This record gives sequence, C-alpha cells and structure tokens, in this order.
Amino acid sequence: MRKVALLIIDAQFDFCNPAGTLYVPGAEKDVERIAALIALEGEKIDSIFVTLDTHRVLDIAHPLFWEDANGNTVAPFTLITADAVKAGRWVPRYHYEYVLTYLEKLESEGAFGHFIWPEHCLVGSKGAALDDTVLSAVLAWTHRTGKDYTAIVKGTNPLTEHFGIFRAQVPVEGAPETSLDQALLASLGTFDEILIAGEARSHCVATSIDQLLKYVPELAPKVKVLTDCMSDVTNWGHLADPIFADASEKGMVFTTSTTALRNG
Repeated sequence: MRKVALLIIDAQFDFCNPAGTLYVPGAEKDVERIAALIALEGEKIDSIFVTLDTHRVLDIAHPLFWEDANGNTVAPFTLITADAVKAGRWVPRYHYEYVLTYLEKLESEGAFGHFIWPEHCLVGSKGAALDDTVLSAVLAWTHRTGKDYTAIVKGTNPLTEHFGIFRAQVPVEGAPETSLDQALLASLGTFDEILIAGEARSHCVATSIDQLLKYVPELAPKVKVLTDCMSDVTNWGHLADPIFADASEKGMVFTTSTTALRNG
C-alpha cells in the first residue's frame, strides 16, 4: 500500500482571496481544485501538511522596515539592492549593518532579488489564516479519516525572507526557525508519494521545490507537482520555469489534481 502525503504550501487568505493583500490571480480556483482532490481522493491520502507564511509588520520585506533618502516609507514592489543601500537611496530603519550583509549574501548566492511586499500574512490576522475552502476540506478529511493535519509555520523571523518552506533565504545565526527544517524533510521522506500544491508557483512553491532538489534530491522521484493547483504572482512566472525544468529532469512528475491519484 503506497503511503501518500499532500503538501499544501501557503494556501492562505492573503494569497488566495481576491480581498487578500497579496492576492495571486487564479488562486481562488486553485484552492477549489485542492479541496476537490481531498474530498474525492482523501482516502488515498495518508497525511496532509499545510504551511503557513506568517510575518510581523516590521519585517525585512515589508514597507515600514525601510525608508528612502527623504525619510519616506518605501512602496511595495520596490527592488532593493546592496549597492542602492550603500548609496543611501534606500535605508533600513533597523539593523543597518546586518541588513547590508544580508543583501550582499542574498545577491552572492544568486537568489531572488530583495523585493518589498505589501504587508501580508501578519501574525494573528485573517490574512494569515488557511483559506476557508481548503480548511473546510481538510477538516472534513480529518473527521472522515481520523487523521489530523500537520501545520508548519514559517516566516516569523523578521530579519530574513522565507519563501521556501524548508529554509529561510538567508538563515539567521542563533535562530533555528530559519535553518534547514530537517524534521520536515525526514517526515516527508517516509512517504512513497508526495503531492505538492499551493501558492505562489513563482515564489514559495518554486523555492520549496528547489530546496528539495538541493537538500534531498533522492526525494525527487516521489514528488508529483499538481500544476492546476498553483498560480504565479503576476509577471513572475519566469522565476519558476527553470526550477521546474530542472525538477522534471531529476524525476519529479508534473500532473494535475484530477489524475495524480487516479491509479493510486
């Protein structure tokens, strides 16, 4: 009997609802398909993992953390580089030396540029909550099967961005919540099949898949990516494309929610 896990990445109000602060177009349909999969094929799913992006207001990737040369708060969707900080164009209001080192390390590793996002998934807020459509499906699955779901919170450390669910972009010294989540990787490794869905394809899903390939490449053949259950931040789909191509070459299967468990 194959042991199957469903990993739902950041299917939260702020990403999935058109009223969310960082709504991903198409996500409201993605969660409907995720819910349908759980309702129709839930008996074939042994465990459900949901990750929850969770931030403070004063986060390194939120506007209020930053100001321009005139003291004005930086607007969302601003790209901030180490050189621009050195030139005084953008100024972190907190931890200047740390932030400059952070940006330099981020850029040296060829990771995503440092963008400022609208305040989103604030701790304790409606925006940080699991999308109602997904939550209803997960709760019904739990009551039907007697198996509780597992929630993984990420992004709580305000001094680093945390796209991928397994590790922050730049781990913070002395902050274990930002380091590689060995326990989660080990847990996923016990399954024969891992279905991946969630938001956004271009950022958190793609980075999570990239981290899987980097840290536990042996899991790649176990993974099925549900392409109809994820959408891109507008105009940023190209970020995921090379990662997904690499994943396909290394054995990950790209399929849909209607076919992933058909013969399972």
